[in-house]
Amino acid sequence: MNLDIERARPPGFFRRLAALFYDLLLLFGVLMVATAMVLIPYDYITGAPFPGDEPLHRLGLRLVLAATIVLFYLYFWVRGGQTLGMRAWRLRLVRDDGAGVGLRNALARLTWATLCLAPAGAGLLWMLFDRDRLTCYDRLSRTRPVMVEG
Repeated sequence: MNLDIERARPPGFFRRLAALFYDLLLLFGVLMVATAMVLIPYDYITGAPFPGDEPLHRLGLRLVLAATIVLFYLYFWVRGGQTLGMRAWRLRLVRDDGAGVGLRNALARLTWATLCLAPAGAGLLWMLFDRDRLTCYDRLSRTRPVMVEG
């Protein structure tokens, strides 16, 4: 199902920001569960608390949490084009041609968003000056959020 991009209404800055914060709240909970799924079995199997001061253990935990974040976004974007925050704020992610987002598009978007948002959210502020209200990571990944009806 392709969406007519010319007629699709782009979301405003505050709506996108609200969906982002909503997703971050949900993601925080998911990360807490992922952390517990590492720490509790470690404690149970070894009989000792997780040695967070050892670099290799810290690296392992960070890799688990990074993978959790990647899987969170990829799952929702590829499955239906909406994270839970996007659904609450009536946004859907599509490719520039209006088609659904595939794994490659979602990975590109996540990569560009990470790089563009890292310097104090500058990648999101880009949309305030863009004629189509797109962020730099929208343009670079060739994806965009659009408003959905009701």
